[in-house]
Amino acid sequence: MDKYKCDIKGLILVFKDFRDLVFEDLPQYGEFCLLELKDGRLTAGAWYPDDEKQGEKLSGYFLRGLADKVLSDDVARWHRLNCYDLSKCMEEDDTEIINLKADKDKGYSVEVKDFKSWRDGEFPKSEQYCLLILMDGSLSGGRWERWRIDDNDGHFEHSSGGFNISKEKVWAWTALGDDEFFLAEEENENERLKEEELNKNPTTDSTLFKYGTDISVYYEKALEKLKKDYPWATLTQMKKKTVWEITPKCGKYVFGQVEDIYDGRKIVHEWKDGSTAEEFIDFLYKYAEDKVANSDPEKKFKYGREIKPYLEKAYENVKKQYHWLDKDMIKKDQYCYYSIMQLDGDWEFVSIYGNGSFSECECGSAEEFIEKVENDYRQIALQANKVAAVYEVPFGHVEIHGWNLERYAVSRMRTGDYKVNVTAGDRVAGGSGEFFITPDCFEAASYDEFLDRYLKIVPGESFGLTKKDLLKDEELKSFFGY
Repeated sequence: MDKYKCDIKGLILVFKDFRDLVFEDLPQYGEFCLLELKDGRLTAGAWYPDDEKQGEKLSGYFLRGLADKVLSDDVARWHRLNCYDLSKCMEEDDTEIINLKADKDKGYSVEVKDFKSWRDGEFPKSEQYCLLILMDGSLSGGRWERWRIDDNDGHFEHSSGGFNISKEKVWAWTALGDDEFFLAEEENENERLKEEELNKNPTTDSTLFKYGTDISVYYEKALEKLKKDYPWATLTQMKKKTVWEITPKCGKYVFGQVEDIYDGRKIVHEWKDGSTAEEFIDFLYKYAEDKVANSDPEKKFKYGREIKPYLEKAYENVKKQYHWLDKDMIKKDQYCYYSIMQLDGDWEFVSIYGNGSFSECECGSAEEFIEKVENDYRQIALQANKVAAVYEVPFGHVEIHGWNLERYAVSRMRTGDYKVNVTAGDRVAGGSGEFFITPDCFEAASYDEFLDRYLKIVPGESFGLTKKDLLKDEELKSFFGY
């Protein structure tokens, strides 16, 4: 049941308190306003003056959304919106006109009408900026952001801090003036509709599509060529990279890769490196060659198609330096399961997750897969070895390729082994890394030689502190046992 009784379609709002945008009479900082632009269009936004006064010139902008603003130079008049509550007026079924003014009639008024409701199946066009009457009776504005082109789900992007207004909070909306964002979206939509119309009956280039419009035929012919050089080649290996399709574009069939974008539209990246079917087949050969060459089953499964020998070799290799690692630690790790499975006819190494799902390990050789497993086993070992003591290395301002060093901590673990944690970041991003100091570093005859070995693991040019920085830290030297 509708919240209010008055007729949406017949409702007219009369704004009677428009003010000139002048120094003597400005909105409050961040105040959301209805705006009349100098070209007569209506829009809305939140007022933000420039931090520094530009002499006698008024300078600022009204924010409508993320990277979406109206400069003060383009605004003729403004009208407050935040101070109104239309609830009582809209509860009367005979309400047709609502006059809006803050204190006294300034003598200049604008009518806003043609309100609609999404509950009646009426939605704004994508990117259309609208005046909104909210369910609580207040007024606001926002740009309609449709999530997909084939439905009307979405929200209104509001000006303040990029906040959104869900459609469920909106009682009625009406479109305000067209702007560059809406017009660009309209142009895109027109192009899309034109493209759809053209693609209803696409033409076919007989030279380019000599073997018809079934892409599998071209893949099969490219596979025949691949098998001459790589006898193990399969279609599955060829399609590990983004597949090619035969798809309509601009009214004709093309070879292309189709990309789905967030709003439901598709972008076709057309192949343009040739003009004949044979040239495309040769291209498919070269496009897939690296994946096929890296899939030789003799190299990949040199220890057989049982997973155990590969895991044993990885365990033995890691155990040499991470001496405390045992198989019980690995069994307790619920994320560290591997297998060899047949996927689309090809045997592959796979990672199996706790929820039963799995993903292919794109490893072209047994050694590559074993190295992947070793990396996981090293992490399991480090997590299982409790920290006994930590030394936070002191430092001043240290910049690493544009990032600032934030933490450089050396940990001595329960077993007497050491690891280092380095954290760095900038104003918006950051990252950290953990490095095991291998036992061979401690076989050095002197602290000086130890640091040479240590810095191959945690290099100064990459992580901020050089040999010169570390040599002068006597506490660090003592912490390492020298």
